[in-house]
Amino acid sequence: MTPRLPRSSQPTTAEANAWADVLVRRQLLHAVVLTPTGQWLVQDRPSRPVRVLASPADVLALAAAIQHRTRSTRPESR
Repeated sequence: MTPRLPRSSQPTTAEANAWADVLVRRQLLHAVVLTPTGQWLVQDRPSRPVRVLASPADVLALAAAIQHRTRSTRPESR
């Protein structure tokens, strides 16, 4: 596996919004809302508490963690 290069720029709001949309559509999160202050409200399931993420980078970190979790828990298809 090739190591990843560090990002050359900070994640944008548009990029975080795209990832949030995918996570909600695939039902990996219940809701993700961008507030006027630039914070993100995230809820895993309807009955779970709402978490506050401070930036688009936090949304991308959450998306990466969810992606890692789903890939590491599914059986290999080889």
